[in-house]
Amino acid sequence: MKLKIVIKEDAEDGGFNVSCPALPGCHSQGETVEEAVQNIKDAIQGCIAALNDRAKTMEGKVVEVAV
Repeated sequence: MKLKIVIKEDAEDGGFNVSCPALPGCHSQGETVEEAVQNIKDAIQGCIAALNDRAKTMEGKVVEVAV
């Protein structure tokens, strides 16, 4: 799965802030672009895992689809 991310340089504190618009609330940061990208990958995995856990507690039939 490929997702777009947004990387912004933090002029005030240094480093880089990164977010994934497809997953609201999924943000991270890093001292370098490379570190920020690795950190957002970890954050995305965590966000998706949390969404999957939440789906397990919902009423109704849960079906997996490939995108």
